[in-house]
Amino acid sequence: MKDMDLGKEKIPKLIKMFAIPCVISMVVAALYNIVDQIFIGWSKAGAFGNAATNIVYPFTVIALAFSLLIGDGAAALFNLLSGAKEHKKASVVIGNALIMLILISVLLTIIGLVASKQILGIFGANENEIECYKYAQDYLKIICVGLPFYVIGQGLNSTIRSDKSPKYAMGATIVGAISNIILDPIFIFLCGMGVKGAAIATVIGQILTFVLSILYLPRSKSFKINKQTLKLNKDICIKIITLGLASLITQLAIVIIITVANNLVNKYGYITLASSGKAYGVVTPLAVIGICMKVFGIVISIIVGVSLGGMPIIGYNMGACNGKRVKETVKYILIINLAIGLIAFLLFELCPAFIINLFGKGNSFEYLEYAKYCLKIFLGGIVLTCLVKSMSILLQSMGSSLKSTLLALARDVIFFVPAILIISRVSHSVVIMLWSAIIADILSFILGIVLLKGELKNVVGIKDGEKNV
Repeated sequence: MKDMDLGKEKIPKLIKMFAIPCVISMVVAALYNIVDQIFIGWSKAGAFGNAATNIVYPFTVIALAFSLLIGDGAAALFNLLSGAKEHKKASVVIGNALIMLILISVLLTIIGLVASKQILGIFGANENEIECYKYAQDYLKIICVGLPFYVIGQGLNSTIRSDKSPKYAMGATIVGAISNIILDPIFIFLCGMGVKGAAIATVIGQILTFVLSILYLPRSKSFKINKQTLKLNKDICIKIITLGLASLITQLAIVIIITVANNLVNKYGYITLASSGKAYGVVTPLAVIGICMKVFGIVISIIVGVSLGGMPIIGYNMGACNGKRVKETVKYILIINLAIGLIAFLLFELCPAFIINLFGKGNSFEYLEYAKYCLKIFLGGIVLTCLVKSMSILLQSMGSSLKSTLLALARDVIFFVPAILIISRVSHSVVIMLWSAIIADILSFILGIVLLKGELKNVVGIKDGEKNV
């Protein structure tokens, strides 16, 4: 990998070498939350515990959002500077990114601990659901303690990949995730700690990933961290944030989706009847939506991993003004992600019961029915979602932060939020509101095609004089 020429080596080979470790890293990172959900679902806490983790989940996504804002933004800028042979400036980027990650992580921890009640309220917690609310409080407080390790570890993971060390980045994430998987049943069942045990296991895993990421810095391949690189440079910080905005928006969009959905569930859950004649209530939809978002997160992690795997290739060749290789990389990544989206679609449509039963047993008829609706309707446009998420990151890799940010906002904010608010207000149904996701998928996919096609035309045309994509 160290001697790999990003400007000459065959694109499929480069994508394979960068994307596979990146995908594994992203999926393993997503497993932190989904593993907790599975074990909690099989514990005494059951649906109440799953609903509680769904309430807290948006705050952990916010932490990840800011981590990727800095990490992915720094990685994109580092790749562009490396392609342009500006190696000293590239080292300053990594140093500045580290300081920014530290500052943001400490700030988020303080906010989480001081304003825990307000945070739970914003994300749909209902104090009348006493058991669920208590679980959410316990989980949030423990998770907040581990936020600095989580934010810094995940942020550095992006920069480690950009340093042509995707396998090390993958290893650091895997170690943390495996420890979480091992410790979850020990703390939850053997020690009888329940939801608290799941949170503690997660934090320990995050600490291990953090330690391994920090240990990489002195042995980096193409950057050096010293006192000079750690001095914040205003222009570099702004550029990092600009290039990382798409990653921030992508994650915050998940927060918005869950927050809006959770609050609508609180409003309409008790007046939406299942086919059994009973109301779905609040806890059931909260738990189910949380599970669906975690499953959705696994698929998107694969898409993001493949797309980020192409970032060093695209960034380097953008810096070297090699438009044809940029175009070829984009084509391969979109084809791969299309195939992934199709596989996910078939699983959600054909095997919804199997997927939902992974997260616990003894669930009510209403719970299982709503879960099937969520998987088959809410995630029914997953193919288009995969392509939209991929196109956003590809635009980011090409340095088009404005287009990337716009597309990242489009699906989950510009189109989804108005759609779900309008549909739910008209229907007063937590089932019919799920169709808003498919509407958002279709509209954002059309926008994505327009934006990416225009950017590719500019990239290829500048170097090679081509007029069409």
